[in-house]
Amino acid sequence: MSVSRRMLLLTGSAAVTVAGVTWAATRDPKAARAPWREAAAGFGDPRLDVLAYAILAPNPHNMQPWRIRLDGENALTVFCDHDRLLPETDPPNRQITIGFGAFLELLRQAAAERGFLAEITPFPEGQSHPALDDRPIAKVTLVQTDAVERDPLFGQVLLRRTNRAPFDTSKIPSADDLSAVVQTANSAVAAGFVAKPAMVEDLRALTIAAWRTEWALKRTREESINVTRIGKTENNTNPYGLSLAGAPMDAAAGLGLLTHEKMNEEGSTAYEQSLEFYEKACETASAYAWIKTASNTRIDQLESGRAWVRMQLAAATHGLGFHPLSQALQEFPEMAEHYARAHELLGAKEGETVQMLSRLGYATRKTPPAPREALISKLIPI
Repeated sequence: MSVSRRMLLLTGSAAVTVAGVTWAATRDPKAARAPWREAAAGFGDPRLDVLAYAILAPNPHNMQPWRIRLDGENALTVFCDHDRLLPETDPPNRQITIGFGAFLELLRQAAAERGFLAEITPFPEGQSHPALDDRPIAKVTLVQTDAVERDPLFGQVLLRRTNRAPFDTSKIPSADDLSAVVQTANSAVAAGFVAKPAMVEDLRALTIAAWRTEWALKRTREESINVTRIGKTENNTNPYGLSLAGAPMDAAAGLGLLTHEKMNEEGSTAYEQSLEFYEKACETASAYAWIKTASNTRIDQLESGRAWVRMQLAAATHGLGFHPLSQALQEFPEMAEHYARAHELLGAKEGETVQMLSRLGYATRKTPPAPREALISKLIPI
């Protein structure tokens, strides 16, 4: 029997009450979100204390590719977990490297909050091209000092969210708020915003077209579906990847309407709903923020990640929803037309790289923190 989209929504939204307990209220994957609660408690070792915040950094597909080795008494080395790469949508590992930049920025902020200067040496054994290899991403030494300055953005770290919900198009962010967001970017990158209606419309059209390209292409679609966690159990069992959590998702999954196989079946409700959900997000952008670099080295990518998370924290300060739209910047062949168009629209000069693009606006609903793996699971045994 075929199932309409309306039936899926109605069924998925139903709350089942058993013995006086609302079933919907039990669908929150609390274990998968525990690291957000544990970060503030501390672990007793300054390195673990700062890493507890660093692992909350935004990163592509929420793959959490960091692996950390504790060195001596006050140092650590960060490596990339090659099982967490995205070879189809991010073949040169550019976006993954940006995620490491966000990781290192939150580590730096958390260290400063505790009176430590984080001395960060990026790629101490050299940068790796065309893809990341086994060499370390960074070496970090914590030095206790009275001279370190706390970062005012740190207060938003536990409140930072990537909000994929539709935005309220009747409320447009002010130029002052948008300027405040992009001005928090580090000086190693160029950052700006787009708010003029005609340009916003152009970027809406571009991001929708790029998303359709990624979703229609089997190998890139499957890369996302393979790391999608549907419902409470999957999120708690594998707290990385793309999260579909909450009562509607659990209900739809329980009825067999939302499965990995259905998401990958062209014409199915799950396939079409997945496509339309993201399109709706793209359609409701009120403004955009972007980051460009003069070249495209691994250092540029790390600096872009640092700027990115700083801008997201600033957006949270101003009550703005913040949602990266990376599809048009991906470097696989079928995306080339949209990649070129993104660079054209954002005024990239020859040699410059647009590293990040995000929609901003006022979200119509709150979003919970993304699942995170426990800090202990990211440490390399010595």
